[in-house]
Amino acid sequence: MVEGAEVVRIDTSFIEEVNARSGQVIQRCYHCHKCTAGCPTAFAMEYGPDRVLRMVEFGLKDRVLASSDIWICAACETCGTRCPNDINILRVMDALRQIAVEEGVPSPERAVATFHPLFLSIVRWQGRMHEATLLGLYKLLSRDLLSDLGIGLQMILKGKIPLLPDRIRGSQEVRAIFERAQRREKAAKPK
Repeated sequence: MVEGAEVVRIDTSFIEEVNARSGQVIQRCYHCHKCTAGCPTAFAMEYGPDRVLRMVEFGLKDRVLASSDIWICAACETCGTRCPNDINILRVMDALRQIAVEEGVPSPERAVATFHPLFLSIVRWQGRMHEATLLGLYKLLSRDLLSDLGIGLQMILKGKIPLLPDRIRGSQEVRAIFERAQRREKAAKPK
């Protein structure tokens, strides 16, 4: 051992939780950086997908959950497609966002933190996305009511965005899928 060096113990509970929730084995990553090299949003990220995975491996939970990277991810799946070890990094990012929300870690990307749960709740309750509902509620919650008013009105007047959502068959089934997913998440959480 090097004189003056300090041995650091890594808490493995974080990587175990992320692996369980995402269904991925992050330890398979050998950090070739292909995910970050192909990521279309890496330029806006603090670390990039490969470094987020590395920080999860090192148990740096607070740092990962406070990072804007998990919210900036565009969910395009380019990273997972490029990964030579078939790690679905999108599922890892989804798991990290869920953990952050559950633990009340505020997103540095306020707009995304508002959009994410709002989008899911609309799909859950209506069975599909309704853009006018999303737009109206998002603008209200983000306190940015006027910035897109002109284009929004034009789209409504031209019939591009219907004011009222269509009733769809199967909305109860969609709601049941969300409820099953929540039960599975709770069951998969390490205790």
